[in-house]
Amino acid sequence: MHSQPLSKIPTGETVRLVSIDGNRKLVKRLLSLGITLGVEVEILHHRGQGVVVGRNGNRVALGKGIVEKLQAEKID
Repeated sequence: MHSQPLSKIPTGETVRLVSIDGNRKLVKRLLSLGITLGVEVEILHHRGQGVVVGRNGNRVALGKGIVEKLQAEKID
């Protein structure tokens, strides 16, 4: 499958996070939000250049700087 930044994935798609191009601080911050490698999230909507994702009934708003560092693959 082809991975792409979370910011490029259309609303309504469910994706699996395959890569985090950031430092330990970013990984730790995402972990505290329940977002780790291999996790599946739904793209709920784009908010400016950021993205709101949903997982297990929770919503998380991620800013432009973060979503550009998250690589994901669409789930068929």
